[in-house]
Amino acid sequence: MKRILTLIVIFLMQIAFVPPCFAIKIGLITNVNRTSIGTSTAGQIINARTNKYLYSLTKMQPYELRAYKNSIAIKISGDYFDLKTDYIVIKPDSGGFISAKKKWYRGFFIVYNREGALTIINKVEIEDYIQGVVPSEMPSSWSYEAHKAQAIAARSYALSNLGKRGSSGYDLKDTPEDQAYGGASAERGNTNQAVNETKGIVLIYNLKIIPAYYSASAGGQTSSCSDVWTKNLPYLKSVPSFDDNVKKNGHGVGMSQHGANNLAKQGYNAYQILQYFYKGTKFARINPDFYK
Repeated sequence: MKRILTLIVIFLMQIAFVPPCFAIKIGLITNVNRTSIGTSTAGQIINARTNKYLYSLTKMQPYELRAYKNSIAIKISGDYFDLKTDYIVIKPDSGGFISAKKKWYRGFFIVYNREGALTIINKVEIEDYIQGVVPSEMPSSWSYEAHKAQAIAARSYALSNLGKRGSSGYDLKDTPEDQAYGGASAERGNTNQAVNETKGIVLIYNLKIIPAYYSASAGGQTSSCSDVWTKNLPYLKSVPSFDDNVKKNGHGVGMSQHGANNLAKQGYNAYQILQYFYKGTKFARINPDFYK
C-alpha cells in the first residue's frame, strides 16, 4: 500500500435510513431443553404476551429455566414452577447485567419455548453489542487503530444484516458464523474506547451500509467476493492482505484482521485501513435519533 494514503481526507455524511430500532437481537442459545440464567442485580421475569410481572429474581443467584410442554418453567428451591407462558422477558434492574453461558451481558433476555425447546436471545443496544464483538473478534492487545477498524466493520456488518435470522426470532448469532460476541464479559477498556471513538460510524457504498465481511487472515492476498460466493460486490476486490506471515484462516474476503493490525503498526489509521480493504467505500455516521 502506498504512503499516498496518508493524504486521504475522511468525510462523514449523516444517514437516517437505518431501520428505526434502538437495539439488536442476538441469538445466544437455541434448541435446548433447559438452561441457567441470573442477574447481577435484582431482576424481573415478565410475561411478554401480556406484559405482566411474573417473578422477582434475587441478585447473583442462578435459576434454571426448562421447556415444559408449551410453556416455560423455572426452578426455585428445588421445585419447578410453570410460568404459564411460552414467551418471557428477563430484565435486570437499572445498571445490572444478565447471565447465560457463563457470561455476563448488557440489555435483557427474551426467552421462547418453540416446539418444546428454548431459545434465548439477548436484546442489546447496538453500541453495547459492538463492545462485546471487538475483543471477541480481535485480541485486545492489538493496535488501537486496528480495534477502531474492527469496530466500524463490525457495526457495518451488523446493521446491514438486521433481520438476517428473523425466522429464528433474532438478527444475528453470537458465533463467527455471523460475528463472535462475548457480551460484557469480553469487554476491555481499550476496545470499549475504540468503539466509543467510532460511535455510529459505518461503511457505505452507493449510500447503503455494506456487509463488511472480514476474516482472521487471507494468507497474503484477499479474495474477491465473486470468487468465494456467487454474489459480486464491487467493494470486495482481491488486494494484498499484508498478512503473509500468517496462514490463511477464514474465507479471505474483505478485511484481514491480521493485515489490519500489521498496517496499524506501520502507522495507518482505521479509515485508511478500511478504505484499502473495501474499495470505493465512504464513511457515514448514523443519525443520532437512531440511538434514542
